[in-house]
Amino acid sequence: MSEFWLISAPGDKTNLQAWERMNTVTSKSNLSSNSKFHIPDLKVGTLDALVGLSDELGKLDTFAESVIKKIVQYIGEVMEDSKDKVQENLLANGVDLISYLTRFEWDMAKYPIKQPLKNISEALAKQVTQIEADLKTRSAAYNNIKGNLQSLEKKTVGNLLTRTLADIVHKEDFVLNSEYLITLLVVVPKSSYVQWQKTYESLSDMVVPRSTKMIAEDAEGGLFTVTLFRKVMDDFKAKARENRFMVREFYFDEKELKCEKEELMKLASDKKQQYGPLLRWLKVNFSEAFVAWIHVKALRVFVESVLRYGLPVNFQAMLLQPNRKSVKRLRDVLNVAFKHLDEVAAASIMDPGIDIPGLQLSNQEYYPYVYFKIDLSLLDGS
Repeated sequence: MSEFWLISAPGDKTNLQAWERMNTVTSKSNLSSNSKFHIPDLKVGTLDALVGLSDELGKLDTFAESVIKKIVQYIGEVMEDSKDKVQENLLANGVDLISYLTRFEWDMAKYPIKQPLKNISEALAKQVTQIEADLKTRSAAYNNIKGNLQSLEKKTVGNLLTRTLADIVHKEDFVLNSEYLITLLVVVPKSSYVQWQKTYESLSDMVVPRSTKMIAEDAEGGLFTVTLFRKVMDDFKAKARENRFMVREFYFDEKELKCEKEELMKLASDKKQQYGPLLRWLKVNFSEAFVAWIHVKALRVFVESVLRYGLPVNFQAMLLQPNRKSVKRLRDVLNVAFKHLDEVAAASIMDPGIDIPGLQLSNQEYYPYVYFKIDLSLLDGS
């Protein structure tokens, strides 16, 4: 199960015994895998500042998670046919995400703990905001190339009525630079090949005899040339249409066809050249954003623990990975182990039917202990 619970309780002797009981019960019954989550001694500041910071960190938590999801989603888009390999590209500081979480260490170099909590929070917010801005710029540039390439590639598929003819026609198929003659291209259904050969010369006056030749064929029909005098072109088109022969609006222009081919090759080359650096950037910045997100979670645990349990700072944080089948049982074990921290809330949780006046529960799930969820299944790229 890729859901983790980051929880904390006071670190005094009574609560350390509660931790031991909880660890014993959860391991014996295989309810969860538990590991200590180390949060350094951060500067507390004033309680008023902590209350304000608590709200800001909640918003930053949501924002950081959304940026991470965007990166994962875009890695999937960029990898296209290799989407099944997205997960193996999602690393944090060079290790898989679960290993990073279970062995979390605060990055002292990036987020020095001597500075006020608000400064750390602002540094994290600035970092994640910059990653999101860079993602927008880079993805827009790559999507532009990819979109233009797809538009040109789409022209090379489809039937002879709609697809580009740049890769089909040749100069020698046409009468060029003639004041009087013009070569048209006509799409003829397979079932009408014989009819075409018998009738094309008589569809209008001034059609050059024996001037037709099939130059391409698909599942539905063939592409034929026919040469005639320019002045009967409109009459020929009308008569051809009456017989279900469709004249393509195409006039041979060697420069234009060459440009179209070169544009296709250039876009394919540009896309290939940008793919590697873009994927590397996405992997690096996924790691940066994920690491920042988990530091935000750590900050939230610290702030909520101080607000909930008071000063001096003394709490133990723990990371639990619940067994999928035992979520409810694990929650019950935790509530029993730590109900003494908030008897009123615990009573309400143990028996939801009890209506306790004055107990206001926010959108964040509330338990007697500090609790935050880290849901890695959100990062499956779907």
